[in-house]
Amino acid sequence: MSLRLLLSTLLLITPALAQEEQRPAAQLPREQAGAAQKPQAAQGPAWTAASLKARLDAAARWLRGQQEPNSGYYGDKNHSQVETTSWVLRALAECPRHYQHQDGPFISLAIEFLLRHQSVDGSIRDWGTSGSAVRAQTMHAVIALEHFGDESLVKNLDRAYAYLGDWDPGVLLGPIYGDTDKARARVNKLWAAGNPEGYWDGPRGSVIETARAVIELSRIYEVVRPRGGGPGQTTALPAFTEADRTETLGSMTRGALFLIMASEDSKAGKWGAPGQPDAGISAMVLAALQSLPAPRPAGVQGAIDAGLDWLVSLQREDGSIHDGKLASYITSASIMALAASGEERHRAALPAARDFLIALQADEGEGYSEGDLYYGGIGYGGDERPDLSNLQMALEALAASGLEKDHEAFKRAMTFLERCQNRSESNDTERSVDGTLIVPGDDGGSAYAPGDSPAGFVTLADGRKVPRSYGSMTYALLKGFIFAGLPKDDPRMQAAWEWVREHYTLDVNPGFEQSPDPAAAYQGLFYYFHTMARALDLYGADTITDQNGQVHAWRSELAGRLVAMQSPDNGSWINHNAPRWWEGNPVLATSYALLSLGSALPQ
Repeated sequence: MSLRLLLSTLLLITPALAQEEQRPAAQLPREQAGAAQKPQAAQGPAWTAASLKARLDAAARWLRGQQEPNSGYYGDKNHSQVETTSWVLRALAECPRHYQHQDGPFISLAIEFLLRHQSVDGSIRDWGTSGSAVRAQTMHAVIALEHFGDESLVKNLDRAYAYLGDWDPGVLLGPIYGDTDKARARVNKLWAAGNPEGYWDGPRGSVIETARAVIELSRIYEVVRPRGGGPGQTTALPAFTEADRTETLGSMTRGALFLIMASEDSKAGKWGAPGQPDAGISAMVLAALQSLPAPRPAGVQGAIDAGLDWLVSLQREDGSIHDGKLASYITSASIMALAASGEERHRAALPAARDFLIALQADEGEGYSEGDLYYGGIGYGGDERPDLSNLQMALEALAASGLEKDHEAFKRAMTFLERCQNRSESNDTERSVDGTLIVPGDDGGSAYAPGDSPAGFVTLADGRKVPRSYGSMTYALLKGFIFAGLPKDDPRMQAAWEWVREHYTLDVNPGFEQSPDPAAAYQGLFYYFHTMARALDLYGADTITDQNGQVHAWRSELAGRLVAMQSPDNGSWINHNAPRWWEGNPVLATSYALLSLGSALPQ
């Protein structure tokens, strides 16, 4: 059994902590019920599965910053480069994002470094190493390489196995947690010992100590992370009729007034939890409020002006605009909100914010080449795994900032966009996941990222898998193509258009039909409406003909759908069927609805 499979098996047989984490105190064993009711802060630093994942993301970012860009190793010359690089590779593979060979040079260059240090006898070691250190370094390297199930590594691993002979990785594998109290106590201890910037210090140097902490905390995260329950209960969306401009504007006004009432301090233009304004949500709300045509109610306009001033005040030296998290996403949202105002004091922040987004793109500046799977993409923080959702948002922000249409950022993005589309004529990428080959299909739609789709996969007769296309991402692809300058008669654009035409619906987010969970088709529904409205508006089509030949006036239909879903009590919207991705938050769902209505506003 490979070490990778061994670790996976060990993790799978310790689900007790995750189950207990989700049980109310009344269902816990009697001796644990009292402890469950106590605030966690009394036992150590307060943390949740979500905050633990965020801490691990920060640590992974810090580790990635420790790579020597030319040679590919991690660490410094005061510690074994082979051992340090091996620890970091393990940490990046075991962290919640489970980075793999194709994710970029921060993995591929490190693997190449280890392979360059393999000697004729099969050992993997720093040059000049002798004695027992050679065997120890080889063991570390083998354990690291085992995490990457590439066929290209088989021969190198076989040579290393031959060198090691009969060996036992033993304590090098690290602990596996299945005991609730012990796991939580360990998180508390490591949490308190770490630096807020994402690293840990210790006798073996900050890089190895951080990698070891990431591995240990990642294994605990796998136990405590939320897991989906059974199929969700859903209710069909209400019937609707087409809405005209007057009815749509009335709905938008009610939604805007709800957002003002929902603000912690509408005069300051901030939204979020009490005492904790959130820059990302606030930026989305401010853009949504501006979708209501002027002149706006005085309270609405006052909140917009104050909120935009606050966003400008958050701008950092590197040009980013955020409050300490999701730098790419929040900067993109802020650019679009600021650009919509037209006020010079707001637009003055755009050039630096635009340059920040360009710098985040996975390109030659970060060691990527066009052959890398994620080349041209952008992720939530820039250096997390890129995805189409973040990229299309960044592209719209770049366009709103006034970036030249022929800028290289748009050209680089086209490479990533092609790799998300299920069109084998323009997408020849393949990736291996746990021994299964993921290949593009040919329906013209789009997945979430190259070879990755939350809608699942279609299994071909030969065992290969194709990521399922789905609605919100195919409209996002259409948007991306438009911002990247692709003409309507381009085959890639036509293929995407055919997919949205054949799957036109206002009842679900299409593409999840094969899911056993009926709630899956409602996940991201308001995001779907938003990307649909924006993409179709940009495309310049006022009607769309579905697969049955029926012509739809999508603007008035979408407006009618949203008017029918609006709360008659307070003017808000909420995704009752699938609160995932924050759509159970009426502030964000209402923002998506207003943005959708703004793009769809009938004439």
